[in-house]
Amino acid sequence: MSQRVTRRQFLNYSLMGVGSFMAAGIAMPLGRFALDPVFKGGAAGNMITTSVKTSEITQVPSKVDFKFEQKDGWYTSEVTEFAWVYKEGDNIVALSPTCKHLGCTVNWAGDDSHPDQFFCPCHNGRYKKNGKNIPGTPPLAPLDQYKVGEKGGMLTIGKKHPNELVK
Repeated sequence: MSQRVTRRQFLNYSLMGVGSFMAAGIAMPLGRFALDPVFKGGAAGNMITTSVKTSEITQVPSKVDFKFEQKDGWYTSEVTEFAWVYKEGDNIVALSPTCKHLGCTVNWAGDDSHPDQFFCPCHNGRYKKNGKNIPGTPPLAPLDQYKVGEKGGMLTIGKKHPNELVK
C-alpha cells in the first residue's frame, strides 16, 4: 500500500527543506565566526631571534635589525625593523626607534650638541638613554620598549610595549 502525499504535505515538506537550507546557510558562517579562535593555529613563537650575540651587547645603544613575516589579508611579506639595544647592568634593554611625536625614526647620538641622547631629526625631539622624553622638546611620551630574551646565546626580540624603565 502506498500512501499518497497531499498537496498540503508536499508544500509543507518543500518549505521545511528550503527553510532548513536557508537556516544552515546563515548559521554556518555565524558558527564559524564564533568558533574561529578555536580553529586558529597558535603562533610559532612571539620572540624573533636576531643575529646579535648577547655577549656582544655593550652599554652604548646599537642598532639591531630583525625580520618577521607580516600577513595582510592574503599577502604575506617579510618586514625588516630595528631596535636600539644596550645593556643596563645585567639587563638587556631594547627600545623602539619610533618617535612618539610624529613617528619619525630616532637616532642615538644624532645631535652633536647632545651626544648621549636619542635625537629625532623631524622636530628636534630628544630622549634620554632609557627612552624618557626630555621636557621642552616635542615628544610627549617615552620611547616604547621591546620584550627581550636569549636563545642559544643570541638576542631575541618580542612584542613592543610601553616603556617600563621610565617612572
